[in-house]
Amino acid sequence: MDLKATLSLFLLLSGLCCAHQGIVRYDSLNLILEEEITQTILRMNNGSRDFLFEGDVLIAKTRTAMKCLHKVYSCLWQESANGNVDIPFLLSNKYDDAERNEILSAMKDFEDKTCIRFIPRANQRAYLSIEPKSGCSSSLGRIGEKQVVSLQRFGCIQRGIIQHELLHAMGFYHEHSRSDRDRYIRINFDNIPKYYAVNFQKMDTNNLNTPYDYTSVMHYGRTAFGMNRKETITPIPDSSAPIGQRDKLSKFDILRINRLYKCRSHM
Repeated sequence: MDLKATLSLFLLLSGLCCAHQGIVRYDSLNLILEEEITQTILRMNNGSRDFLFEGDVLIAKTRTAMKCLHKVYSCLWQESANGNVDIPFLLSNKYDDAERNEILSAMKDFEDKTCIRFIPRANQRAYLSIEPKSGCSSSLGRIGEKQVVSLQRFGCIQRGIIQHELLHAMGFYHEHSRSDRDRYIRINFDNIPKYYAVNFQKMDTNNLNTPYDYTSVMHYGRTAFGMNRKETITPIPDSSAPIGQRDKLSKFDILRINRLYKCRSHM
């Protein structure tokens, strides 16, 4: 077997064993490949039977896409008597201890910096059910009943992806969908298959008087939905600005949570 074939086989096997980290390593060639958050989410969601808007937003059949049916803010989780915003959740027992700890640690980041509190579900009607279903996906905002946050094992159990899907469940869109995005990024529609173009439409967003954030964990990467991995999102005016980080909540992610949920103790 020649070097190229050997390398391809090694990368394939490494990708399978290390998919939960999103990193493939081949140290003897000093090669390190790391996926953008978009690439991981879209790869994990490939073949999903659900309709996933923008790649990972599950549109509930009982709701108009991306809109609340009732009064303003009815899609938000409610403030409790102690001034925090409690989000009940159930965590599937199909996760192993390391995976459970990673999910709980990602949740703890919200609690340390905002008034959001993820609490084990007792008998609340509205709650998150975190399950290792196919792919990484979530509904948008509070839907008022059980809502599944899918975090598939060996791919989606990464802090940035966990927080990305939880932010959807709290009511946040992708950053590239912001109403003012055309001042900060260029969408290269020529590089996007026509049937994926809907994933790049601007939304009527409440930007909460915060700046556009290239560093948001909600920002998709340069090649999202691109044909042959061509660039679909280009920052402007500085085309070299990094986008698509997968590490953790940015400072503006945190600020937006505190403003949307009126976290008085963190303002």
